[in-house]
Formats: sequence, structure tokens, C-alpha cells
Amino acid sequence: MPRNVAFGGASRGAARGLTSIACLAFVAALAVAFWAGALWIGGTLIHLLAR
Repeated sequence: MPRNVAFGGASRGAARGLTSIACLAFVAALAVAFWAGALWIGGTLIHLLAR
């Protein structure tokens, strides 16, 4: 059910847009952290096994 805005402010649509952008940024940060960790562990294993 739509609500009437009491004051002439922004609707709730902008908050949802910001939330989805924040969620995408968080997922991207998680992906970068995952791959950085994977590369670090891989490099460490290659370094240890090459001896």
C-alpha cells in the first residue's frame, strides 16, 4: 500500500538504491579479499614446495 509523503522529501526509492550499491560494493570487497588470500596462499605454497 503506497504511503503519502508528509513532507516534500525524497521517497524511499533512493535508500533502496544506496543499499543495493552498498551491497554490491561489499560483495566486490569480499571478492577482492578472497582472491588476494588465494594468491597469497598459492604463492606461499609454491615457495615452500619449490625448496
